[in-house]
Amino acid sequence: MKRYLTVGYGAAGYLLFLAAFLYLVAFLGNFWAPRTVDRGPASPTGWAVSIDAALLAVFGLQHSVMARPGFKSWWTRLVPPAVERSTYVVCSSVALVLLYWQWRPVPTVVWDVQVPAARLLLWAAFWLGWAICLAATFMINHFDLFGLRQVYLAWRAEPYTDIEFHVRLLYRLVRHPLMLGFVVAFWAVPTMTAGHLLFSLAMTGYVVIATQFEERDLLAALGDQYRDYRLRVPMLVPRPRRSRTARAG
Repeated sequence: MKRYLTVGYGAAGYLLFLAAFLYLVAFLGNFWAPRTVDRGPASPTGWAVSIDAALLAVFGLQHSVMARPGFKSWWTRLVPPAVERSTYVVCSSVALVLLYWQWRPVPTVVWDVQVPAARLLLWAAFWLGWAICLAATFMINHFDLFGLRQVYLAWRAEPYTDIEFHVRLLYRLVRHPLMLGFVVAFWAVPTMTAGHLLFSLAMTGYVVIATQFEERDLLAALGDQYRDYRLRVPMLVPRPRRSRTARAG
């Protein structure tokens, strides 16, 4: 029975993540949703900014603290290791749902691109950002990242093994393509309001800070292998590859 509960919990956590992720796309794109970054309860500007900043801080703190090895070591004394990742996914999704529910729009327009070709280009970049996010998860191990592999191994009564470090596809261009995809999606919109700008600034700041912590953890776990990778590949912004002639010179 315990094995089935573990698998059920992991599957439920994954479905919650999918719902939260899809809603995030609608939330930032102002699509098909009752509450989005620009659609929701009206509040005075100062109050709205305070609430939104608090919601962003809750997500950022939860997402960073629960990802640290020290916290995981303590946390797995309270929850079974097999569901540690699924619990992280559930908590992250709940933090996002709270943000969607309580977000207060700040409707002041910062920019509004009216040229049809430019609007189309920005929407294309918006969708490209989300595509990069999703694709990047499969270039490492999508099912391990979201806890399904852990509960599957527990169901089979097999020990968990760490995923080997491989550099595939987008990871040859930047070390954190998942984060790059998010940043592109946060900013690539034809109409930017003050509320959306607050979200994009805060989440981009979180990405920069969180990747620094993740880099430290990866260096501790992988040592010289990751240190060499850092020397060869930029963190977030792709750079042109030097030609063989330039490298030889």
